[in-house]
Amino acid sequence: MAGMEGGDDERMSIYKATRNIKKRHNSLYNALRSIYEDSIFVGEISQLWTQLPLLANLRCGLWYSSNFYQTCYFKSTDGHNNNWSFNTSRLNLHVALLAGQKGGCIIVDSTRKGKRLPDSMSKTIPIWTCVLNRAIQRYRNPGHKDENVKHVDENISNVDHEASEEASVNWDCSLHLPLFISKTERASIERRLEEFTVRLEESGADISSLAMSLRKPLRPLWITQKSVIWLNEVPDHDSWDFTPIILVSASSQDGFIQHRESTEFSWNYIPGAGDDEESWARGLTPILFWNHVYDLIGCEPSLCNRKVAEIVEADRVYRAQRGLDAPQISVNSQKSSGSNEQEKLTLHSNLGMMKIGECFSSKGNSAICWLGSTNVAVSTTQAAARTPAVDCILNCDKELLNVDPSYRYLHLSTVGSKFDRFSLVNNLPSAVKFSRSNLIQGKSLLVCCHDGEDISVCFCLAILISLFDEEGAFDDGNFFRETSITKWEMRKRLVFLCKFCTNARPSRGNLKQVFSFLNGGTSSDYEAVFPVGDSLRAASE
Repeated sequence: MAGMEGGDDERMSIYKATRNIKKRHNSLYNALRSIYEDSIFVGEISQLWTQLPLLANLRCGLWYSSNFYQTCYFKSTDGHNNNWSFNTSRLNLHVALLAGQKGGCIIVDSTRKGKRLPDSMSKTIPIWTCVLNRAIQRYRNPGHKDENVKHVDENISNVDHEASEEASVNWDCSLHLPLFISKTERASIERRLEEFTVRLEESGADISSLAMSLRKPLRPLWITQKSVIWLNEVPDHDSWDFTPIILVSASSQDGFIQHRESTEFSWNYIPGAGDDEESWARGLTPILFWNHVYDLIGCEPSLCNRKVAEIVEADRVYRAQRGLDAPQISVNSQKSSGSNEQEKLTLHSNLGMMKIGECFSSKGNSAICWLGSTNVAVSTTQAAARTPAVDCILNCDKELLNVDPSYRYLHLSTVGSKFDRFSLVNNLPSAVKFSRSNLIQGKSLLVCCHDGEDISVCFCLAILISLFDEEGAFDDGNFFRETSITKWEMRKRLVFLCKFCTNARPSRGNLKQVFSFLNGGTSSDYEAVFPVGDSLRAASE
Protein backbone atom coordinates (compact mmCIF):
# COMPACT_ATOMS: atom_id res chain seq x y z
CA MET A 1 0.00 0.00 0.00
CA ALA A 2 2.83 2.36 0.85
CA GLY A 3 4.38 1.63 -2.54
CA MET A 4 1.14 2.47 -4.28
CA GLU A 5 0.85 5.73 -2.40
CA GLY A 6 4.42 6.57 -3.38
CA GLY A 7 3.56 5.86 -7.01
CA ASP A 8 0.55 8.19 -6.83
CA ASP A 9 2.70 10.92 -5.30
CA GLU A 10 5.28 10.43 -8.05
CA ARG A 11 2.63 10.59 -10.80
CA MET A 12 1.13 13.68 -9.20
CA SER A 13 4.56 15.29 -9.04
CA ILE A 14 5.06 14.62 -12.76
CA TYR A 15 1.64 16.08 -13.45
CA LYS A 16 2.41 19.19 -11.41
CA ALA A 17 5.78 19.58 -13.08
CA THR A 18 4.20 19.31 -16.54
CA ARG A 19 1.57 21.87 -15.61
CA ASN A 20 4.21 24.26 -14.28
CA ILE A 21 6.32 23.93 -17.42
CA LYS A 22 3.29 24.57 -19.62
CA LYS A 23 2.30 27.54 -17.46
CA ARG A 24 5.74 29.09 -17.74
CA HIS A 25 5.76 28.49 -21.50
CA ASN A 26 2.32 30.12 -21.89
CA SER A 27 3.16 33.15 -19.78
CA LEU A 28 1.69 36.55 -20.52
CA TYR A 29 5.03 37.92 -21.68
CA ASN A 30 5.54 35.00 -24.08
CA ALA A 31 2.07 35.55 -25.53
CA LEU A 32 2.52 39.30 -26.05
CA ARG A 33 6.05 38.91 -27.43
CA SER A 34 4.85 36.20 -29.85
CA ILE A 35 2.01 38.44 -31.04
CA TYR A 36 4.45 41.30 -31.58
CA GLU A 37 6.86 39.14 -33.60
CA ASP A 38 4.00 37.80 -35.76
CA SER A 39 2.71 41.34 -36.30
CA ILE A 40 5.98 42.20 -38.05
CA PHE A 41 5.21 39.52 -40.64
CA VAL A 42 1.66 40.86 -41.04
CA GLY A 43 3.04 44.37 -41.56
CA GLU A 44 5.44 43.13 -44.24
CA ILE A 45 2.63 41.42 -46.16
CA SER A 46 0.34 44.45 -45.93
CA GLN A 47 3.11 46.60 -47.44
CA LEU A 48 3.18 44.42 -50.55
CA TRP A 49 -0.34 45.57 -51.45
CA THR A 50 -0.70 48.94 -49.75
CA GLN A 51 -3.91 49.79 -51.60
CA LEU A 52 -5.75 46.79 -50.18
CA PRO A 53 -7.46 47.32 -46.80
CA LEU A 54 -6.30 45.18 -43.87
CA LEU A 55 -9.08 43.36 -41.98
CA ALA A 56 -8.95 41.43 -38.71
CA ASN A 57 -10.90 38.22 -38.36
CA LEU A 58 -12.42 38.44 -34.91
CA ARG A 59 -11.39 37.90 -32.33
CA CYS A 60 -7.92 36.42 -32.57
CA GLY A 61 -6.82 38.37 -35.64
CA LEU A 62 -7.44 41.71 -33.95
CA TRP A 63 -4.22 41.36 -31.92
CA TYR A 64 -1.85 41.27 -34.88
CA SER A 65 -1.84 44.88 -36.10
CA SER A 66 -2.63 48.38 -34.95
CA ASN A 67 -3.68 49.47 -38.46
CA PHE A 68 -6.78 47.47 -39.27
CA TYR A 69 -9.24 49.11 -41.63
CA GLN A 70 -12.18 46.99 -40.48
CA THR A 71 -13.08 43.66 -38.89
CA CYS A 72 -14.89 40.55 -40.08
CA TYR A 73 -16.19 37.41 -38.41
CA PHE A 74 -15.59 34.07 -40.12
CA LYS A 75 -15.82 31.19 -37.65
CA SER A 76 -13.57 28.17 -37.89
CA THR A 77 -16.44 25.94 -36.77
CA ASP A 78 -18.22 26.65 -40.08
CA GLY A 79 -15.28 24.96 -41.81
CA HIS A 80 -14.76 21.96 -39.55
CA ASN A 81 -14.73 18.60 -41.33
CA ASN A 82 -18.27 17.23 -41.84
CA ASN A 83 -19.64 20.41 -40.30
CA TRP A 84 -19.29 22.74 -43.29
CA SER A 85 -21.79 25.56 -43.13
CA PHE A 86 -22.80 28.83 -44.75
CA ASN A 87 -24.20 30.82 -41.86
CA THR A 88 -26.58 33.62 -42.85
CA SER A 89 -26.13 35.27 -39.45
CA ARG A 90 -22.47 35.85 -40.37
CA LEU A 91 -22.72 36.90 -44.02
CA ASN A 92 -19.87 39.44 -43.87
CA LEU A 93 -21.28 41.19 -46.93
CA HIS A 94 -19.39 44.34 -45.96
CA VAL A 95 -16.18 42.46 -46.73
CA ALA A 96 -17.32 41.62 -50.26
CA LEU A 97 -18.51 45.19 -50.85
CA LEU A 98 -15.24 46.59 -49.54
CA ALA A 99 -13.25 44.19 -51.74
CA GLY A 100 -15.29 45.33 -54.73
CA GLN A 101 -14.60 48.99 -53.97
CA LYS A 102 -10.87 48.59 -53.23
CA GLY A 103 -10.05 45.77 -55.66
CA GLY A 104 -9.55 43.19 -52.91
CA CYS A 105 -8.63 42.96 -49.23
CA ILE A 106 -6.28 41.25 -46.79
CA ILE A 107 -7.70 39.25 -43.85
CA VAL A 108 -5.53 38.35 -40.84
CA ASP A 109 -6.05 35.44 -38.46
CA SER A 110 -3.86 32.90 -36.68
CA THR A 111 -4.01 29.36 -35.38
CA ARG A 112 -2.41 27.16 -32.76
CA LYS A 113 0.74 25.14 -33.34
CA GLY A 114 0.84 22.34 -35.87
CA LYS A 115 -1.73 23.75 -38.33
CA ARG A 116 -0.95 25.46 -41.61
CA LEU A 117 -4.09 27.57 -41.61
CA PRO A 118 -7.07 28.06 -39.31
CA ASP A 119 -10.23 26.38 -40.63
CA SER A 120 -11.74 29.83 -41.07
CA MET A 121 -9.18 30.43 -43.83
CA SER A 122 -8.79 26.96 -45.30
CA LYS A 123 -12.53 26.28 -45.70
CA THR A 124 -14.97 28.83 -44.22
CA ILE A 125 -13.85 31.78 -46.36
CA PRO A 126 -13.34 29.71 -49.56
CA ILE A 127 -16.91 28.40 -49.20
CA TRP A 128 -18.11 31.96 -48.60
CA THR A 129 -16.39 33.35 -51.72
CA CYS A 130 -17.71 30.49 -53.87
CA VAL A 131 -21.31 30.89 -52.67
CA LEU A 132 -21.25 34.66 -53.21
CA ASN A 133 -19.84 34.19 -56.73
CA ARG A 134 -22.58 31.70 -57.57
CA ALA A 135 -25.32 33.95 -56.21
CA ILE A 136 -24.02 36.95 -58.19
CA GLN A 137 -23.83 34.88 -61.36
CA ARG A 138 -27.39 33.64 -60.92
CA TYR A 139 -28.62 37.15 -60.13
CA ARG A 140 -27.15 38.41 -63.39
CA ASN A 141 -28.40 35.44 -65.37
CA PRO A 142 -31.39 33.87 -63.57
CA GLY A 143 -31.74 31.10 -66.14
CA HIS A 144 -28.26 29.74 -65.48
CA LYS A 145 -28.20 27.00 -62.81
CA ASP A 146 -25.28 24.77 -63.82
CA GLU A 147 -22.82 24.99 -60.94
CA ASN A 148 -19.99 23.40 -62.93
CA VAL A 149 -19.90 25.96 -65.75
CA LYS A 150 -18.13 29.32 -65.62
CA HIS A 151 -20.29 31.98 -67.19
CA VAL A 152 -21.22 35.63 -67.04
CA ASP A 153 -24.10 37.58 -68.49
CA GLU A 154 -22.58 40.22 -70.76
CA ASN A 155 -25.85 42.12 -70.92
CA ILE A 156 -25.81 43.43 -67.38
CA SER A 157 -28.40 46.14 -66.96
CA ASN A 158 -27.79 49.41 -65.13
CA VAL A 159 -24.02 49.17 -65.42
CA ASP A 160 -21.73 51.44 -67.38
CA HIS A 161 -19.81 50.32 -70.47
CA GLU A 162 -16.53 49.93 -68.59
CA ALA A 163 -18.09 47.64 -65.98
CA SER A 164 -19.64 45.52 -68.73
CA GLU A 165 -16.25 45.08 -70.39
CA GLU A 166 -14.64 44.00 -67.13
CA ALA A 167 -17.49 41.60 -66.44
CA SER A 168 -17.06 39.96 -69.82
CA VAL A 169 -14.36 37.66 -68.44
CA ASN A 170 -15.43 34.22 -67.33
CA TRP A 171 -17.12 34.50 -63.95
CA ASP A 172 -15.40 31.83 -61.90
CA CYS A 173 -17.85 29.99 -59.65
CA SER A 174 -15.58 27.06 -58.80
CA LEU A 175 -14.50 26.19 -55.27
CA HIS A 176 -10.89 27.16 -54.51
CA LEU A 177 -9.33 25.36 -51.55
CA PRO A 178 -5.73 24.95 -50.31
CA LEU A 179 -3.89 22.03 -51.91
CA PHE A 180 -3.68 20.09 -48.64
CA ILE A 181 -7.49 19.66 -48.50
CA SER A 182 -8.29 16.10 -49.60
CA LYS A 183 -10.28 15.34 -52.76
CA THR A 184 -12.89 13.56 -50.65
CA GLU A 185 -13.49 16.61 -48.47
CA ARG A 186 -13.56 18.89 -51.51
CA ALA A 187 -16.20 16.70 -53.17
CA SER A 188 -18.30 16.67 -50.00
CA ILE A 189 -18.23 20.46 -49.79
CA GLU A 190 -19.07 20.85 -53.50
CA ARG A 191 -22.18 18.71 -53.05
CA ARG A 192 -23.51 21.27 -50.57
CA LEU A 193 -22.78 24.42 -52.56
CA GLU A 194 -26.21 24.49 -54.21
CA GLU A 195 -27.87 24.26 -50.81
CA PHE A 196 -25.71 27.09 -49.48
CA THR A 197 -26.44 29.29 -52.52
CA VAL A 198 -30.20 28.82 -52.19
CA ARG A 199 -29.92 29.65 -48.49
CA LEU A 200 -28.17 32.92 -49.35
CA GLU A 201 -30.74 33.81 -52.03
CA GLU A 202 -33.66 33.15 -49.70
CA SER A 203 -32.13 35.06 -46.79
CA GLY A 204 -33.04 38.44 -48.26
CA ALA A 205 -29.39 39.48 -48.62
CA ASP A 206 -28.75 42.43 -50.95
CA ILE A 207 -27.18 40.48 -53.82
CA SER A 208 -27.86 43.32 -56.26
CA SER A 209 -25.40 45.58 -54.41
CA LEU A 210 -22.78 42.83 -54.57
CA ALA A 211 -23.36 42.39 -58.30
CA MET A 212 -22.94 46.13 -58.86
CA SER A 213 -19.81 46.37 -56.68
CA LEU A 214 -17.89 43.29 -57.81
CA ARG A 215 -16.59 43.42 -61.38
CA LYS A 216 -14.42 40.33 -60.92
CA PRO A 217 -15.25 37.14 -58.99
CA LEU A 218 -13.92 36.72 -55.46
CA ARG A 219 -11.06 34.28 -54.95
CA PRO A 220 -9.01 33.42 -51.86
CA LEU A 221 -5.21 33.39 -51.79
CA TRP A 222 -3.24 32.04 -48.83
CA ILE A 223 -0.03 33.38 -47.28
CA THR A 224 1.78 31.88 -44.29
CA GLN A 225 5.20 32.46 -42.76
CA LYS A 226 6.51 29.67 -44.98
CA SER A 227 5.26 31.25 -48.20
CA VAL A 228 7.96 32.31 -50.66
CA ILE A 229 7.35 35.70 -52.29
CA TRP A 230 9.83 37.26 -54.70
CA LEU A 231 9.73 40.95 -53.81
CA ASN A 232 10.67 42.01 -57.35
CA GLU A 233 7.83 39.97 -58.83
CA VAL A 234 4.89 40.89 -56.61
CA PRO A 235 1.89 41.18 -58.97
CA ASP A 236 -0.38 44.20 -58.84
CA HIS A 237 -3.82 43.22 -57.57
CA ASP A 238 -5.44 44.87 -60.61
CA SER A 239 -3.57 42.48 -62.92
CA TRP A 240 -5.51 39.46 -61.69
CA ASP A 241 -8.75 38.39 -63.37
CA PHE A 242 -10.37 37.99 -59.94
CA THR A 243 -10.90 40.05 -56.80
CA PRO A 244 -8.29 38.74 -54.33
CA ILE A 245 -9.17 37.91 -50.75
CA ILE A 246 -5.64 37.49 -49.38
CA LEU A 247 -5.71 35.31 -46.26
CA VAL A 248 -2.71 35.83 -43.98
CA SER A 249 -2.10 33.27 -41.25
CA ALA A 250 0.03 35.32 -38.89
CA SER A 251 1.67 32.57 -36.84
CA SER A 252 4.38 30.06 -37.54
CA GLN A 253 3.04 26.53 -37.99
CA ASP A 254 5.94 24.74 -36.32
CA GLY A 255 4.66 22.17 -33.86
CA PHE A 256 7.49 22.41 -31.34
CA ILE A 257 8.46 24.96 -28.70
CA GLN A 258 10.73 27.61 -30.15
CA HIS A 259 13.08 29.13 -27.62
CA ARG A 260 14.04 32.60 -28.81
CA GLU A 261 16.30 35.29 -27.52
CA SER A 262 16.32 39.06 -27.84
CA THR A 263 19.08 41.47 -26.89
CA GLU A 264 17.94 41.40 -23.26
CA PHE A 265 15.53 38.51 -22.57
CA SER A 266 14.89 34.96 -23.68
CA TRP A 267 11.33 33.79 -24.31
CA ASN A 268 9.26 30.98 -25.80
CA TYR A 269 7.31 31.51 -28.99
CA ILE A 270 3.57 30.64 -28.85
CA PRO A 271 1.85 30.05 -32.22
CA GLY A 272 -1.62 31.60 -32.36
CA ALA A 273 -1.01 33.42 -29.10
CA GLY A 274 -3.92 35.80 -29.70
CA ASP A 275 -6.46 32.99 -29.48
CA ASP A 276 -8.70 32.54 -26.42
CA GLU A 277 -7.74 35.89 -24.88
CA GLU A 278 -9.91 35.35 -21.79
CA SER A 279 -7.50 32.68 -20.59
CA TRP A 280 -4.34 34.78 -20.71
CA ALA A 281 -4.84 38.52 -21.44
CA ARG A 282 -5.75 39.50 -17.83
CA GLY A 283 -8.03 42.31 -18.99
CA LEU A 284 -5.66 43.63 -21.66
CA THR A 285 -7.25 44.39 -25.03
CA PRO A 286 -5.68 44.74 -28.50
CA ILE A 287 -6.02 48.53 -28.43
CA LEU A 288 -4.43 48.80 -24.98
CA PHE A 289 -1.68 46.45 -26.10
CA TRP A 290 -0.80 48.56 -29.13
CA ASN A 291 -1.03 51.79 -27.13
CA HIS A 292 1.69 50.43 -24.79
CA VAL A 293 3.40 47.83 -26.96
CA TYR A 294 7.00 49.00 -26.45
CA ASP A 295 6.55 49.36 -22.70
CA LEU A 296 5.25 45.79 -22.51
CA ILE A 297 7.74 44.20 -24.88
CA GLY A 298 10.65 46.08 -23.35
CA CYS A 299 9.92 45.24 -19.74
CA GLU A 300 11.40 42.30 -17.90
CA PRO A 301 9.22 39.17 -18.38
CA SER A 302 8.80 38.73 -14.63
CA LEU A 303 7.32 42.24 -14.41
CA CYS A 304 4.96 41.89 -17.36
CA ASN A 305 1.92 40.81 -15.31
CA ARG A 306 2.24 43.81 -13.03
CA LYS A 307 2.74 46.16 -15.97
CA VAL A 308 -0.42 44.85 -17.64
CA ALA A 309 -2.36 45.25 -14.39
CA GLU A 310 -1.29 48.91 -14.20
CA ILE A 311 -2.34 49.57 -17.80
CA VAL A 312 -5.73 47.89 -17.36
CA GLU A 313 -6.39 49.77 -14.13
CA ALA A 314 -5.36 53.07 -15.70
CA ASP A 315 -7.81 52.49 -18.54
CA ARG A 316 -10.55 51.62 -16.04
CA VAL A 317 -9.94 54.85 -14.11
CA TYR A 318 -9.87 56.86 -17.34
CA ARG A 319 -13.27 55.50 -18.40
CA ALA A 320 -14.80 55.74 -14.93
CA GLN A 321 -13.91 59.43 -14.72
CA ARG A 322 -15.85 60.00 -17.94
CA GLY A 323 -18.93 58.02 -16.94
CA LEU A 324 -18.14 55.15 -19.31
CA ASP A 325 -18.42 51.44 -18.64
CA ALA A 326 -15.56 50.64 -16.25
CA PRO A 327 -15.87 47.22 -14.57
CA GLN A 328 -13.35 46.32 -11.90
CA ILE A 329 -10.81 43.83 -13.24
CA SER A 330 -9.78 41.19 -10.72
CA VAL A 331 -7.20 38.56 -11.67
CA ASN A 332 -5.40 35.80 -9.79
CA SER A 333 -1.80 34.84 -10.34
CA GLN A 334 -0.04 31.59 -9.49
CA LYS A 335 2.99 32.09 -7.28
CA SER A 336 6.25 31.42 -9.03
CA SER A 337 7.01 28.64 -6.59
CA GLY A 338 4.29 26.52 -8.15
CA SER A 339 2.14 26.61 -5.03
CA ASN A 340 -1.61 26.14 -5.41
CA GLU A 341 -2.26 29.19 -3.28
CA GLN A 342 -3.69 32.19 -5.06
CA GLU A 343 -2.17 35.64 -4.77
CA LYS A 344 -4.09 38.80 -5.59
CA LEU A 345 -2.15 41.22 -7.74
CA THR A 346 -1.76 44.58 -6.04
CA LEU A 347 -2.15 47.43 -8.51
CA HIS A 348 0.16 50.40 -8.26
CA SER A 349 -1.65 53.48 -7.08
CA ASN A 350 0.83 55.84 -8.75
CA LEU A 351 -1.15 56.08 -11.99
CA GLY A 352 -0.07 59.65 -12.58
CA MET A 353 3.16 58.36 -14.14
CA MET A 354 1.18 56.86 -17.02
CA LYS A 355 -0.28 58.59 -20.06
CA ILE A 356 -3.84 57.95 -19.00
CA GLY A 357 -5.21 60.13 -21.78
CA GLU A 358 -3.91 57.57 -24.27
CA CYS A 359 -5.71 54.62 -22.65
CA PHE A 360 -8.77 54.57 -24.81
CA SER A 361 -11.68 52.20 -24.51
CA SER A 362 -11.12 48.58 -25.40
CA LYS A 363 -13.49 48.94 -28.34
CA GLY A 364 -12.14 50.93 -31.23
CA ASN A 365 -15.37 51.22 -33.23
CA SER A 366 -17.83 53.20 -31.16
CA ALA A 367 -19.90 54.57 -34.06
CA ILE A 368 -23.69 54.64 -34.04
CA CYS A 369 -25.21 52.34 -36.67
CA TRP A 370 -28.60 53.47 -37.99
CA LEU A 371 -30.74 50.57 -39.19
CA GLY A 372 -31.84 51.96 -42.52
CA SER A 373 -34.82 54.31 -42.26
CA THR A 374 -36.29 52.63 -39.17
CA ASN A 375 -35.34 55.47 -36.78
CA VAL A 376 -33.61 52.80 -34.66
CA ALA A 377 -29.86 52.73 -34.05
CA VAL A 378 -27.45 50.47 -32.20
CA SER A 379 -24.17 51.41 -30.52
CA THR A 380 -21.87 50.85 -27.58
CA THR A 381 -22.59 52.49 -24.23
CA GLN A 382 -19.46 54.54 -24.83
CA ALA A 383 -21.05 56.12 -27.92
CA ALA A 384 -24.35 56.60 -26.07
CA ALA A 385 -22.56 58.56 -23.35
CA ARG A 386 -21.39 61.17 -25.86
CA THR A 387 -24.75 62.96 -26.14
CA PRO A 388 -25.86 61.39 -29.43
CA ALA A 389 -28.41 63.07 -31.70
CA VAL A 390 -31.33 60.83 -30.71
CA ASP A 391 -34.54 61.28 -28.72
CA CYS A 392 -34.51 58.08 -26.64
CA ILE A 393 -31.90 55.72 -25.24
CA LEU A 394 -32.50 52.08 -24.30
CA ASN A 395 -29.54 50.88 -22.25
CA CYS A 396 -29.19 47.08 -22.14
CA ASP A 397 -25.85 47.08 -20.35
CA LYS A 398 -25.33 45.89 -16.79
CA GLU A 399 -24.08 49.31 -15.74
CA LEU A 400 -26.08 52.52 -15.48
CA LEU A 401 -25.40 55.28 -17.99
CA ASN A 402 -25.21 58.94 -17.06
CA VAL A 403 -27.43 60.64 -19.67
CA ASP A 404 -28.81 64.11 -20.09
CA PRO A 405 -32.32 64.56 -18.60
CA SER A 406 -33.57 65.66 -22.02
CA TYR A 407 -33.43 62.05 -23.24
CA ARG A 408 -36.18 59.53 -22.70
CA TYR A 409 -34.18 56.82 -21.01
CA LEU A 410 -34.74 53.21 -19.94
CA HIS A 411 -32.15 50.98 -18.32
CA LEU A 412 -32.70 47.21 -18.51
CA SER A 413 -29.72 45.48 -16.91
CA THR A 414 -29.12 42.44 -19.11
CA VAL A 415 -26.42 39.78 -19.19
CA GLY A 416 -25.62 37.19 -21.83
CA SER A 417 -27.03 33.67 -21.91
CA LYS A 418 -23.79 32.25 -20.50
CA PHE A 419 -24.56 33.97 -17.19
CA ASP A 420 -28.38 33.95 -17.19
CA ARG A 421 -30.48 32.02 -19.72
CA PHE A 422 -33.53 34.21 -19.11
CA SER A 423 -32.10 37.68 -18.55
CA LEU A 424 -32.71 38.90 -22.09
CA VAL A 425 -36.12 37.29 -22.65
CA ASN A 426 -37.39 38.68 -19.34
CA ASN A 427 -36.46 42.23 -20.39
CA LEU A 428 -37.73 42.11 -23.96
CA PRO A 429 -41.42 42.97 -23.19
CA SER A 430 -40.37 46.16 -21.40
CA ALA A 431 -37.91 47.00 -24.18
CA VAL A 432 -40.46 46.60 -26.97
CA LYS A 433 -43.08 48.53 -25.00
CA PHE A 434 -40.66 51.43 -24.44
CA SER A 435 -39.66 51.37 -28.11
CA ARG A 436 -43.27 51.30 -29.35
CA SER A 437 -44.36 54.20 -27.16
CA ASN A 438 -41.60 56.38 -28.63
CA LEU A 439 -41.40 55.18 -32.23
CA ILE A 440 -45.15 55.65 -32.66
CA GLN A 441 -44.54 59.36 -31.94
CA GLY A 442 -41.83 59.52 -34.62
CA LYS A 443 -38.98 59.70 -32.12
CA SER A 444 -35.55 58.20 -32.75
CA LEU A 445 -34.28 55.35 -30.56
CA LEU A 446 -30.73 54.30 -29.68
CA VAL A 447 -30.21 50.80 -28.25
CA CYS A 448 -26.83 50.29 -26.58
CA CYS A 449 -24.83 47.71 -24.67
CA HIS A 450 -21.19 47.33 -23.63
CA ASP A 451 -19.85 46.19 -27.02
CA GLY A 452 -22.73 47.06 -29.37
CA GLU A 453 -22.40 43.63 -30.95
CA ASP A 454 -24.53 41.12 -29.08
CA ILE A 455 -27.17 42.04 -26.50
CA SER A 456 -28.14 45.38 -28.06
CA VAL A 457 -28.33 43.68 -31.47
CA CYS A 458 -30.72 41.08 -30.05
CA PHE A 459 -32.91 43.82 -28.56
CA CYS A 460 -32.98 45.61 -31.93
CA LEU A 461 -33.87 42.35 -33.68
CA ALA A 462 -36.86 41.84 -31.38
CA ILE A 463 -37.93 45.47 -31.91
CA LEU A 464 -37.66 45.20 -35.69
CA ILE A 465 -39.73 42.02 -35.87
CA SER A 466 -42.33 43.21 -33.34
CA LEU A 467 -42.93 46.71 -34.72
CA PHE A 468 -41.78 46.80 -38.37
CA ASP A 469 -42.82 45.07 -41.58
CA GLU A 470 -40.57 43.16 -43.97
CA GLU A 471 -39.53 46.35 -45.75
CA GLY A 472 -38.36 48.00 -42.54
CA ALA A 473 -41.34 50.37 -42.23
CA PHE A 474 -42.95 50.98 -38.83
CA ASP A 475 -46.41 49.35 -38.80
CA ASP A 476 -47.11 49.25 -35.04
CA GLY A 477 -46.93 45.45 -34.99
CA ASN A 478 -49.40 44.64 -37.81
CA PHE A 479 -46.96 42.29 -39.56
CA PHE A 480 -46.09 40.64 -36.26
CA ARG A 481 -49.77 40.05 -35.42
CA GLU A 482 -50.52 38.42 -38.74
CA THR A 483 -47.35 36.36 -39.18
CA SER A 484 -46.03 33.27 -37.49
CA ILE A 485 -42.41 34.10 -36.81
CA THR A 486 -40.19 31.22 -37.88
CA LYS A 487 -36.47 30.86 -37.39
CA TRP A 488 -36.04 31.60 -41.09
CA GLU A 489 -38.05 34.84 -40.81
CA MET A 490 -35.93 35.86 -37.83
CA ARG A 491 -32.77 35.04 -39.78
CA LYS A 492 -33.93 37.26 -42.67
CA ARG A 493 -34.43 40.17 -40.30
CA LEU A 494 -30.99 39.55 -38.82
CA VAL A 495 -29.52 39.75 -42.34
CA PHE A 496 -31.30 43.11 -42.77
CA LEU A 497 -29.88 44.33 -39.44
CA CYS A 498 -26.34 43.16 -40.22
CA LYS A 499 -26.41 45.08 -43.50
CA PHE A 500 -26.22 48.29 -41.45
CA CYS A 501 -24.50 47.03 -38.29
CA THR A 502 -21.54 45.14 -39.73
CA ASN A 503 -20.05 44.45 -36.28
CA ALA A 504 -23.14 42.55 -35.14
CA ARG A 505 -22.21 39.23 -33.52
CA PRO A 506 -25.26 37.97 -31.60
CA SER A 507 -24.62 34.77 -29.67
CA ARG A 508 -26.64 31.64 -30.29
CA GLY A 509 -28.00 31.59 -26.73
CA ASN A 510 -29.23 35.18 -26.93
CA LEU A 511 -30.86 34.60 -30.33
CA LYS A 512 -32.71 31.64 -28.83
CA GLN A 513 -34.14 33.96 -26.18
CA VAL A 514 -35.34 36.39 -28.88
CA PHE A 515 -37.04 33.54 -30.73
CA SER A 516 -38.62 32.36 -27.49
CA PHE A 517 -40.00 35.84 -26.85
CA LEU A 518 -41.41 36.16 -30.37
CA ASN A 519 -43.12 32.76 -30.28
CA GLY A 520 -43.41 31.47 -26.76
CA GLY A 521 -44.39 34.67 -24.98
CA THR A 522 -47.56 34.58 -22.93
CA SER A 523 -50.62 36.76 -23.48
CA SER A 524 -49.56 38.92 -20.55
CA ASP A 525 -46.21 39.51 -22.26
CA TYR A 526 -48.01 40.57 -25.42
CA GLU A 527 -50.45 42.84 -23.60
CA ALA A 528 -47.50 44.49 -21.86
CA VAL A 529 -46.45 45.76 -25.28
CA PHE A 530 -49.74 46.34 -27.12
CA PRO A 531 -53.07 47.67 -25.80
CA VAL A 532 -55.58 44.96 -24.88
CA GLY A 533 -57.94 46.00 -27.65
CA ASP A 534 -55.09 45.56 -30.09
CA SER A 535 -54.20 42.05 -28.98
CA LEU A 536 -55.28 39.99 -31.96
CA ARG A 537 -52.63 37.41 -31.30
CA ALA A 538 -53.35 37.34 -27.58
CA ALA A 539 -57.02 36.70 -28.34
CA SER A 540 -56.14 33.90 -30.71
CA GLU A 541 -54.04 32.30 -28.01
